[in-house]
Amino acid sequence: MGRAGSALRQVLETYGISQNKLAVTMGTDRANVNRWVKEQRDPAGEIIFQIKEALRELDPQAAAEFVRLYLDTDSPSIE
Repeated sequence: MGRAGSALRQVLETYGISQNKLAVTMGTDRANVNRWVKEQRDPAGEIIFQIKEALRELDPQAAAEFVRLYLDTDSPSIE
């Protein structure tokens, strides 16, 4: 558990986006964002897409970084 939450936490910190700002942009409660960031709950697939879209609205670079971190494209492949 936690890849999405970890990626989201890092992006919010790096790009100075508050949990509240993301929640408002997504149209969700800040408590949901907080649960994801604290890795208490994993967002579902549809929510991952909504997070990316909200981040893209706020800062396109933040959205790209979230996707990169979530997909962990820098990890060596498993053979």
